[in-house]
Amino acid sequence: MRALQLVSKQHFEWIDLPEPGPPGPGEVLVAVHAMGVCGTDISGWLGKMPFITFPRILGHELGVEVLAIGSEVDHLRPGDRCAVEPYLNCGTCHSCRQGRTNCCEKLKVLGVHCDGGLRERLLLPACRLHPDNALACEQLALVETLAIGCHAVDRARPGPDEDILIIGAGPIGLSVLEFARLASKRVTVLETGAARRAFVERHYPGVSVVAELPDEPCAQIVFDATGSAAAMAGALRHARFTGRVIYVGITSEPVPLDDPLFHRRELSLLASRNALGPDFPRIIGLIRSGRIDTRPWISHRASWNLLPESLAAWTAPGSGVIKAVALVD
Repeated sequence: MRALQLVSKQHFEWIDLPEPGPPGPGEVLVAVHAMGVCGTDISGWLGKMPFITFPRILGHELGVEVLAIGSEVDHLRPGDRCAVEPYLNCGTCHSCRQGRTNCCEKLKVLGVHCDGGLRERLLLPACRLHPDNALACEQLALVETLAIGCHAVDRARPGPDEDILIIGAGPIGLSVLEFARLASKRVTVLETGAARRAFVERHYPGVSVVAELPDEPCAQIVFDATGSAAAMAGALRHARFTGRVIYVGITSEPVPLDDPLFHRRELSLLASRNALGPDFPRIIGLIRSGRIDTRPWISHRASWNLLPESLAAWTAPGSGVIKAVALVD
């Protein structure tokens, strides 16, 4: 069985893996058909993701087809198309006992802490598969990205009359935007890139899009989706008194905190990590109903056979990538 392994910085190799065995109790054998290319994958390819060690098979945004099911699996059938919830939690730690499985103390994410989906077939826990045969596999591969935004907005708990600012309009910022606009009609996106601003203006009518803002309060809820330490520090300056700031992007650099501003405005600062299981069927339902349209998102596609060359092109300045998908032949 073929797999594409990242063996070192910017260096993939094709490898042969043994075929997975038959699924055991609670397991499912799946064929991988589509993988969304995430910022985590790109950071890993560039050698900048601290959680990815080499060698690693990338791939956590997956659209798959069920090939066989083990015993004790009653919600899936062979042939079902599924989105994959790629978070493998222990179920026993403090976070898991609270129902906060996204923050499991021993969490392993497919394609990050352990090998992921850039292979032809793999065994997965059945409870991590969310079926919907009305959607194509490339649509199902976007569900995990959308789940990041879904969870972040749930963390903020916006009211319908609260104004929201989203800093950054990459895939994570767009995932936040999808759910922010379901919660409030007063949404602004701050994005320095002209192409991304044009994308938001074209596909999200009613959302205000700006290239810059003065360093002053302008929103009750501020999401930072840049992963830039400087932008994350500056996000606090845009929050109104008593406002909430949610860090969705992540950086390995220290983020300076303006403590007098933070205290004077009595701000709430929240982190948002991964997503929860119930987010996945909710998102699938929103896509099926048309309330979320994933079609404009996928700007680039490539066969996984061409992924090494494609990643180099997609990370080049001016590539125009909104969201890229690798399709497994």
